Amino acid sequence: MPRFFFDIHDGEDFTPDRVGLDLDDLEAAKEEAKKTLPEIVKDEMPDGDRRDFTVDVKDVAGRIVWRVTLSLVVESPSQGSTANT
Repeated sequence: MPRFFFDIHDGEDFTPDRVGLDLDDLEAAKEEAKKTLPEIVKDEMPDGDRRDFTVDVKDVAGRIVWRVTLSLVVESPSQGSTANT
């Protein structure tokens, strides 16, 4: 079973994963990163109105095999948001 490492960048800090997780394959590593990001955002709510949270998934050789990013943007409609509500 391959081991994957999940390094976290939150726009301000970098937290390398020195332990890793044993997972079935690349797809399982991608799903783990996607599952992890919302938890990070919930635990590390930013003070500002924008922040990007990224997880770099690395294999045992240190190669990035996935990069998953979640952006948190807070804006008022008067700031030009084009979202339909």
